[in-house]
Amino acid sequence: MSEGNGERVIALDPVPRESLFLPPWMAGYGPPAPRSRISTLIAIVLFLLTIVSTLAVGSLFARDYEQGIAPFTNDFAPWHSFASTRVLLRGLPFSFTLMSILLAHELGHYFACRYYGIAASYPYFIPFPTIFGTMGAFIRIRSPILNRKALFDVGIAGPVVGFIFALPALALAIVYSKIAPGADANADFLFGTPLLMKALTHLLRPGISPHALLLDPIGRAAWVGLFSTGLNLMPIGQLDGGHILYSISSDNHRRISLLSVLVLAVMGRFLWNGWYVWAVLALMIGFRHPALLDRWEQTDAKRRAWALVALAIFILCFMPVPLYERPAP
Repeated sequence: MSEGNGERVIALDPVPRESLFLPPWMAGYGPPAPRSRISTLIAIVLFLLTIVSTLAVGSLFARDYEQGIAPFTNDFAPWHSFASTRVLLRGLPFSFTLMSILLAHELGHYFACRYYGIAASYPYFIPFPTIFGTMGAFIRIRSPILNRKALFDVGIAGPVVGFIFALPALALAIVYSKIAPGADANADFLFGTPLLMKALTHLLRPGISPHALLLDPIGRAAWVGLFSTGLNLMPIGQLDGGHILYSISSDNHRRISLLSVLVLAVMGRFLWNGWYVWAVLALMIGFRHPALLDRWEQTDAKRRAWALVALAIFILCFMPVPLYERPAP
């Protein structure tokens, strides 16, 4: 309450923005609890651990590139990167590039959530001593999403921003990487070649086969970024592609998600065994998508056009065989 000009004036508290989005039948839902310090601390610790794990893997990529051989030619032992600080920091180009791409992807989601007043966590990175040093990153959405427009923008923002960061990194690597035919002759595993890399190689290094290029660590990080973008854009469940699909055609979301998992299982049988893992993970997570507060408003023509852009990015990034084992002689 406040007073002015001798008159008593009642000052009404502003209505929280989230409550304006809630229909009468969800009036008791209320805004989410504020972000806790412990969740912020966990996000920071995971981010720092992922920097370390990608530095360790990147050091191996740098070592192999300096020797003119493909990754996985020598023993894959990331713990050897901790022999000294100098050896570990050799992985900086790979780590910095990959972390920038993944962070850009997640911040695309995060700031789209902020724009629409959707409560979301800071990005959680997943450090993991795999061949990439990480299992990616994610954010948690902690409040309901109003309508298809908001869902679409949140879903597409991450892949588009991540792709924008990965594209120049890959182009730069293609221009400056070594031409080394046969560099993968003794490698245990070989990298697949996304369509974008084939197109950029044809444009920037005409006459050179993508298989003859020995990508430097920056290029390897860009490759991982493209691989991650392709996975996230699969039209399944609550992946980015699943969000985009639900915003455009919620009625077909479950059927297309199931069909996509079946396709992954077939690809696992005939192309790459790793697709079995992704099919099982998708089944474990399920195809249920959280309902929108306003599910009647349809997606506009502009966003349907952007959905085609997302499809194009998916085609450029997705690899039916991202990794394959060299056949025994």
